Amino acid sequence: MRIPPFLFIICLLQWACQSPSVRTNESAPILVSTISLETKMAGLSFVAPPNPFEGDPMQAIVELGANWIAVIPYAFSRQGEAQVHFDSDRQWWGERPEGTIETIRIAQAAGIKVMLKPQVYIPGSWPGGLDFKLDSEWEQWENDYEKYIMTFVAIADSMNVGLVCIGTEFKFSETKREQFWRKLIKKIRAEYKGQLVYASNWDSYEDVPFWDALDYIGIDAYFPLIDKKEPSLDEIKKAWEKYRRPIRKLHEKTNRPILFTEYGYLSVDGCTYNTWELEKDRQKHSVNEQAQANALQAMHEVFWSEPYYHGGFLWKWFPDMDHHRSRRKHGYTPQGKKGEEVLRTWYKGVKN
Repeated sequence: MRIPPFLFIICLLQWACQSPSVRTNESAPILVSTISLETKMAGLSFVAPPNPFEGDPMQAIVELGANWIAVIPYAFSRQGEAQVHFDSDRQWWGERPEGTIETIRIAQAAGIKVMLKPQVYIPGSWPGGLDFKLDSEWEQWENDYEKYIMTFVAIADSMNVGLVCIGTEFKFSETKREQFWRKLIKKIRAEYKGQLVYASNWDSYEDVPFWDALDYIGIDAYFPLIDKKEPSLDEIKKAWEKYRRPIRKLHEKTNRPILFTEYGYLSVDGCTYNTWELEKDRQKHSVNEQAQANALQAMHEVFWSEPYYHGGFLWKWFPDMDHHRSRRKHGYTPQGKKGEEVLRTWYKGVKN
């Protein structure tokens, strides 16, 4: 039987309007990738606490205007060891499944959406340095990693979490082990109804070969912008131009919206340049809240009105600063600093 053209068009439109999570094809195209200012992801990377919450940490997040948090249950891999360790009694409560579940529960009760972002910590290195010479070593590590991810995917699905980040900054693995990631994505899709993103490093996001299998392009946006102690707002915005164009170009090529799965700045002199180097001895640098505030303001002025930019997750937000006061002064958190008011200005207009 021949389908009338008008009926075919109606069916096609109905399919296009479905949530990507409804579709079964892991490479299904996202036909509409723009978003209004009111529905941006105004997100925070929520630091897992060492112990169960004593109060409600979500109230301050609601007051800030944030509508999403990234919940980050860490695992760790040692350099040269093809293993992934997680759910250990040695880890903080908030990093283990029980703490993750409670964090999601109280966030959702407060009307805050969740990106579940299992992340691997590598002592003395970073995920982008993870590499193995033998396929057998890669396969052993990947088997462990799959168990780790699927443990938290099951939690995400059971709690109706809206977004899962499948990996963070695995610079070598992204290209050398593409088929592992595609198979993992397919397995996650079979068990989880929500959307998926991958968090690529700022210097490798253009090279990730499996964006077509995901719902978002995720970028950890620590781009080196300008090497000055306290650059002006206009100087920082101008420095963003060399990165803004290729980001938009990749969106147009893939038809995937952009998320800054991490973004942020230390509150020290020179925070807009090579932040990973500043981290090593942050206490030696002069505190500069204005430099951090300028950087946050400039980033939002450049990207917030772009329809393909769906938002981002500030690195980072502590549920209880009493445990982390030594890190607050020079660190990434804007809590109690000028940067907090900058965020409040941008985040207050979004909807939960």
